[in-house]
Amino acid sequence: MNPTTTAALRDGVRKAYSAAALEPDAKHPFPVGAAFAASLGYPEEVLQEAPAASLASFAGVANVSCFAPIREGVRVLDLGCGSGLDSYVSAHRAGSKGETVAVDFSLDMLRRARHAGDAQASRILFLQASAEQLPLPDASIDVALVNGIFNLNPDRERLFPELARVLRPGGTVAGAELILKEPIPVPENPSPESWFS
Repeated sequence: MNPTTTAALRDGVRKAYSAAALEPDAKHPFPVGAAFAASLGYPEEVLQEAPAASLASFAGVANVSCFAPIREGVRVLDLGCGSGLDSYVSAHRAGSKGETVAVDFSLDMLRRARHAGDAQASRILFLQASAEQLPLPDASIDVALVNGIFNLNPDRERLFPELARVLRPGGTVAGAELILKEPIPVPENPSPESWFS
């Protein structure tokens, strides 16, 4: 894929997720919201305690923060944090001695996540950055959560080495992604709209 196409696709994905942050009740090319989070298996008690603003714009693909091996005191990376649901869940699970670093490339999603607020917010560091160039030191993360961003990134082959760089030895990546059961036709000139289908 040439750099111009990559840049156009990245910008299209950013605009789509920013729109979900700004207008969660509008029509989007992917599911959004609390009912969708419930359908993915987030426990009822998690949904009741989560910030409403985070739930309203939630757009992941699984409940990774619930099944990831997050212990008290660990440092968690929520890569592609979106509206912050997994960030708040992981901050709660990591406890008062833990920390969550929430990274997203959509400033609108980050604003929603930051201002959603709850008692765990003081243990969450929100950063705007691309997944391929994380502003984190080497070997600084115990558990990385990746909830549905691999397919959406046209530069995805750079994500894996970057995740490996920031993970501590013995660290864990808890990821989820949509998987095709059979091949689909690839458009000759992919557009941001076709990237979600």
